[in-house]
Amino acid sequence: MNTPQQNKPLAVLVGAGPGDVSLITTAGLRWLGRADCVVYDRLANPSLLRSCRPGAEMIYVGKGPDRHEMTQEKINQLLVDKVREGKLVVRLKGGDPFIFGRGSEECDALAAAGLEFRVVPGLTSSIAAGAFAGIPLTDRRCGPTLALVTGHEDPTAAPPPSGAPKADAQDSGRIDWGALTKIDTVVFYMGVGNLPMIARKLMEAGRDGQTPAAVVERASTVRQRTITGTLATIADLAKQANIRPPALTIVGQVVALRKRIAWLEKLPLWGRTILVTRSRMQASALAEQLAELGAEVIESATIDIQPAPTGPIDQALLAVRDGAFDWLVLTSPNGARAVFERMPAIGMDARGLAKVKIAAVGPGTADAMRPHLIHPDLIAEQFTTESLAESLAKQIAGQAGKRVLLMRADIATPVLAQTLAAAGANVQDVVAYRTVRPATLPPEALEALREHRVHWITFTSSSTVENFLAMTADAPPDLSGIKLAAIGPVTAATLKAHGLTPTVVAEPHTIDALVNTIVNAERP
Repeated sequence: MNTPQQNKPLAVLVGAGPGDVSLITTAGLRWLGRADCVVYDRLANPSLLRSCRPGAEMIYVGKGPDRHEMTQEKINQLLVDKVREGKLVVRLKGGDPFIFGRGSEECDALAAAGLEFRVVPGLTSSIAAGAFAGIPLTDRRCGPTLALVTGHEDPTAAPPPSGAPKADAQDSGRIDWGALTKIDTVVFYMGVGNLPMIARKLMEAGRDGQTPAAVVERASTVRQRTITGTLATIADLAKQANIRPPALTIVGQVVALRKRIAWLEKLPLWGRTILVTRSRMQASALAEQLAELGAEVIESATIDIQPAPTGPIDQALLAVRDGAFDWLVLTSPNGARAVFERMPAIGMDARGLAKVKIAAVGPGTADAMRPHLIHPDLIAEQFTTESLAESLAKQIAGQAGKRVLLMRADIATPVLAQTLAAAGANVQDVVAYRTVRPATLPPEALEALREHRVHWITFTSSSTVENFLAMTADAPPDLSGIKLAAIGPVTAATLKAHGLTPTVVAEPHTIDALVNTIVNAERP
């Protein structure tokens, strides 16, 4: 099987989907990760750019309703120029490249220049708007036909001469309003500004003004809004609600089904914005759970996990292999990962832990061991360092001289070592990883705090509290209206020490419990 050339000059038009980053295709992500240059537009979620390889060139060519960063002709030429430079160029387009995305014009330009290109389809926004708003665009009972229509058509423009189609649909005057009255479901793209004209034209052509209609703003994103009415009222309702682009209008009996099958707004955390302050490495599990429950999640890492010097780690692990310790204690998933990632470098695998018992602070740490077929001999009852210290002290009570190896963060508290030493253990403390405070919160987090859009902030350790406050010290945000969620009593105590009152404290002290506690607090 031949392997494709990684750096072949090529343009790939990739549909980014409707807004939710998880809705891009795996093929689109694969091309994005290979690109030398990414040309992206306004409707492509910028978070997707995190999937690009380091050093890839990023060029924004967004076009808004009243502002074009670059004309379409210049975008076409840019693609041609970048491919001619020998680059693999990804043209990242919102929705699908060929559904009102001008992808065909870009392909035409590339073909005219004799350049190679590919097209990766994307989920078009009308499909997403219907699905996320609970409006099936087709239904055999009331909507067997469907039309997708541009909302930018110029009603004063004459139809083009035969054989000479115009390049721009808004200049064509080609919409047959009478024909649209015979289509069960009609979806208008990019038509918020023209909504009064669209409704008027349909009714003048014979469409019943009582036909159900809906407008969906920012489909599939956490800021999605849906308003419903009739063809006769929808324009006024959209104006009253201050609906802004990007938005789609859906006209047809299928809109009435939303009353029964709308699901997004029923999610327990819908409409809530939550800042997650865990490290980037650990944030995903918590962020994914919150997002699945409807929340807008802003990952705002307050801890950066970095490797520690490997010499002491290697020496300690070799000593474990040789039976020099009775207990190996891991107090976080980060510590567990640091240990198991280092073992292959010194020729060790799980068999090297056969002579030692292993203690874990909680199920999260235990889960980090599971891929390596290791199950801890002891898990703390309360999932805290203090509880772990008490549990292990009971295990070694009356056995003076037990050798205990602690492998944990550089900023770990001395409580565990002190408690074990007081119980008669011979304790060695090794730094398995370092924790560094980032310089600042991400721009989207700072913006959300300034705009008072944040409903919750989650804290999963005392370090996340201390670092969050330090990172915002120059311009402290107003936290008075924000609910604070602590993973356990130690984190809660740190919040209180800074004059902050935790709204909820997870019990047990796990990520799953933290999510459930927030959900329960949001219930009426």
